[in-house]
Amino acid sequence: MPELTVAAVMTKKVVAVDPGTPVKDVISTLARNAISAVPVLDEQLRPLGVVSEADALAKHEYHAGTDDPPPWYARRDRKAQWLKSKGNTAADIMTSPAVTVGEDEPLTVAARRMAEKRLRRVFVVDTMGRVVGVLSRRDVLGTFLRDDEDVRADIERQVLAKGMWLIPGTVTVKVHDGIATLYGTLEHRSTAEVARVLTGAVSGVVGVRSNLRYEIDDAVSTGL
Repeated sequence: MPELTVAAVMTKKVVAVDPGTPVKDVISTLARNAISAVPVLDEQLRPLGVVSEADALAKHEYHAGTDDPPPWYARRDRKAQWLKSKGNTAADIMTSPAVTVGEDEPLTVAARRMAEKRLRRVFVVDTMGRVVGVLSRRDVLGTFLRDDEDVRADIERQVLAKGMWLIPGTVTVKVHDGIATLYGTLEHRSTAEVARVLTGAVSGVVGVRSNLRYEIDDAVSTGL
């Protein structure tokens, strides 16, 4: 069953700066476009780093680099912020390397990476390493706004018909507010479990309720 990719939901318009862009212009770019970060790209459109609002705040935090440096025992991130406060260009204050995802990666993988690293957004690259889009939390969450009827049709087509080769009508699917409920009787318990798991992977599914019954409990032999 094909899984939704990053390219399918990412925002293709990317606002970027080059390494030599003055810090004031970087901050102006963030404010003008109402965004929280911009990638710093080289001439081949490959990301060198990212300048976020937090990076730019170093200028205010350490009074444009005029404050004394943090003590030797200060955390590494505090020392890094002080160094950024003395910078004059995007290259000076950016966080590097940039965290990226491939445009063909499954959306679930990208979402997990964003959650683990607590990122609001991640930039998307093609096979050549060039930035081709940006994936935000809003883009990911937008997949849950799909119409219930479209979600139901995808479950029946992609999971039950193409993925499991079940005879139409063997399993009945109802979707309400993104929650998919499965009804029917299958031969094996393991098949019912596969249907439940695959349904959960369909874009737009918020939750799965399995009311599937089975004739043979093969959980002992399969380990399910």
